[in-house]
Amino acid sequence: MNSPSTINPIIPGFSPDPSLILVDGTYFLVNSTFHLFPVTHKLEYGDHLVATGGLYAPTIRNHNGTFYVVCTNVVNHDKDGSKSELQNFIVSTTDIYASKWSDPVSFDFYGIDPSLFFDTDGKAYLCGSKSPGPQTKIMLFEIDVKTGERLTEEKALWHGTGGIYPEGPHIYFHNSMYYLMVSEGGTHEGHSVTMARSKNLWGPYEPSPRNPILSAAGTDEYVQCTGHCEAFEGKNGEWWGVCLGIRMGAARLYGLGRETFLTKGKWSNDGWLSFDRAKTHLYGFEDVQDHLRLTAVPGVDLLYIHDPELSRYSVSDQIIALAASPHDLTSAEASPTFIGKRQRRLEGTSSVKLLQSQTGTSVLAGLAIYKDETRFIRIFYSSQSLTINVQTINKAKGIERTVQHELENEFGVLKLEIKYTEMEYTLSYAIDDGDVRELSKVPTLELSDKDFVGPIVGLYAVQESYANGDDQIIFKNFVVDTA
Repeated sequence: MNSPSTINPIIPGFSPDPSLILVDGTYFLVNSTFHLFPVTHKLEYGDHLVATGGLYAPTIRNHNGTFYVVCTNVVNHDKDGSKSELQNFIVSTTDIYASKWSDPVSFDFYGIDPSLFFDTDGKAYLCGSKSPGPQTKIMLFEIDVKTGERLTEEKALWHGTGGIYPEGPHIYFHNSMYYLMVSEGGTHEGHSVTMARSKNLWGPYEPSPRNPILSAAGTDEYVQCTGHCEAFEGKNGEWWGVCLGIRMGAARLYGLGRETFLTKGKWSNDGWLSFDRAKTHLYGFEDVQDHLRLTAVPGVDLLYIHDPELSRYSVSDQIIALAASPHDLTSAEASPTFIGKRQRRLEGTSSVKLLQSQTGTSVLAGLAIYKDETRFIRIFYSSQSLTINVQTINKAKGIERTVQHELENEFGVLKLEIKYTEMEYTLSYAIDDGDVRELSKVPTLELSDKDFVGPIVGLYAVQESYANGDDQIIFKNFVVDTA
């Protein structure tokens, strides 16, 4: 997936909750998307964002030639979460390469992180984390995957080892035993993976004496918060895990958010699985590096916020035309005109050129590092005030700051640029291919918090007034994460 020089994370940037299967020599992996397209909502408590709605923790499975993805869509109707709706569903396909998926099949389960398990007799079972938290429990029931009908009553399999939020369950059948693997301790510094096993699918389950079988809690490891793991047997019979983790260069600096890491697994002589700690360099990776090459449909990396009006976007190789929207990046419900890609490098540069001749008389247009509607930084042009601006917003930390520079002359092309290191963003501009001028520096810590999401680099266009509702903003040469 990455070149051998970078190894881990194998999927850098905002890519949490990995689930993976190996089918006919090809690995298939899915991640959570949360606040990105399609529409989601957020949930706040106190001084920071602790949960985000949307698509939670999909699991991918294959049975008799059919691929299944099972997932939860969390819709938070109130800020306190008292009216959260958990919409669990299954989609399937017999031709994953054609990307022709079924309509969602809903099923009744008040919980999150569902996972399908197909037993040796062909019966399908659904296990998931029963809500509400934090004292959740792992439930199991038989399910008809075609209709979503529950075929048995729910039964509690395990409560974990005592950590909060037992979640992300997966069941594996190995050497005549059923193994239940879960995550505990929340998805940040206390995150861990634990395991239990049973001779019977319905239990009782015996916890592993090696628990936690994966964790960075209480260590000084650079890769922290490891958990939400999927175990799998590789092509050569070796065992591995894909898990989420966060590269943390300092305390409370959550970098690019939760990323996907690969780690080595090993079975003990008495039949228990455990994993090495996730590292940025993976020993033994050479054995599987030829199998890990990331492929995707062109354009699938382009992201939108909430439920986009796609008629506002025109995308080609070099040109992106955006129809300015009345909704700014601060919109919690409506979709602003925004298109972007995940920031995947801790050190890099993203830039774009804005064509002045195409802007209207009352438009804000620019380049942003966006996490959600309460946290972003952006450098943008105001056609009304003829200024270049840098704005830093983090409502959870009480940050709302703007640096402004008035333009002396008209321009034909305005280059907007954001350079970044692990510790700092530098926002600059250049007029008509002139010298790059730094406008502001922003510590990455000002955008960082203990949350579910990661930074997205994107272009946006907002109407400053309703006088020019049809303004087309033309950007060219949008590049993300150049070295």
